[in-house]
Amino acid sequence: MQSTMRPKAHWLPSRRGIPANKQRDGAINSVRQLRQAMFLLSVVAILAGLPLTAGSQSLAVAGDTAGTATSTTPGQLDLTYVRPTERTKVNNYVFDTYGPYPIAGSAVAAGFNQIGNTPPEWNRGIEGYAKRFGSHFGIVAVGTTTRYGLAAALKEDTLYYRCECTGFFPRLRHAVFSTLTARRGDDGHRVFSFPALVAPYAGATTAVYGWYPGRFGAKDAFRMGNYNMLAYMGGNVTLEFFYSGPHSLLTRMHMNNLHGAPDPGPNH
Repeated sequence: MQSTMRPKAHWLPSRRGIPANKQRDGAINSVRQLRQAMFLLSVVAILAGLPLTAGSQSLAVAGDTAGTATSTTPGQLDLTYVRPTERTKVNNYVFDTYGPYPIAGSAVAAGFNQIGNTPPEWNRGIEGYAKRFGSHFGIVAVGTTTRYGLAAALKEDTLYYRCECTGFFPRLRHAVFSTLTARRGDDGHRVFSFPALVAPYAGATTAVYGWYPGRFGAKDAFRMGNYNMLAYMGGNVTLEFFYSGPHSLLTRMHMNNLHGAPDPGPNH
């Protein structure tokens, strides 16, 4: 006689006191959130390669050494470190905080949360989407302000510099390591960056305790901060590999990114 008993779902992790259906929902939500993060990185990468129109005005100011240095031929790196002026850093801060990339990223992330009705307290509809968009945009603004503000206080240069090394994996490693490092001093030597570490979690924590529903807490802030860190890392990878010629938005956003890293790569 054939048994009619349903097989046990052995793939579910065993957690005492947590029903199997809730474990399954948690696993599905984790996969969905990971897919959302990867899609956001893809959107950033696509937008990064879009050229500006010929009439667009550059953020670089005449007489600004760090800004005018971006006239270097695309693909050719100036391996001499040039410390950015205060004006260059302010221009980059404004673009990173209020430019088209944070707006587009916030719109896409809000769309995902709208589809998943996350958090459900905000409901759906135009009002719910507006809350989600404002939340994501606020997280970006707080995180970017924290990074630039602390970097200024600690006299760090947190702008991204492309690697002088060659090869996909060495350049990828440089982009990943640059997520938690900065340049310091006139020679631009690399140091561990406390502002880069704190910034992604500052934005998430502000959101959780500032405008998210009361049931959210420290664990949620940490989880959201991890996704912010992943997005920041993806931005560095974009700056390293994607087109950054004279008519690219990347050139306007990170005016020092055509300078090479002052430390030699593994192939040198």
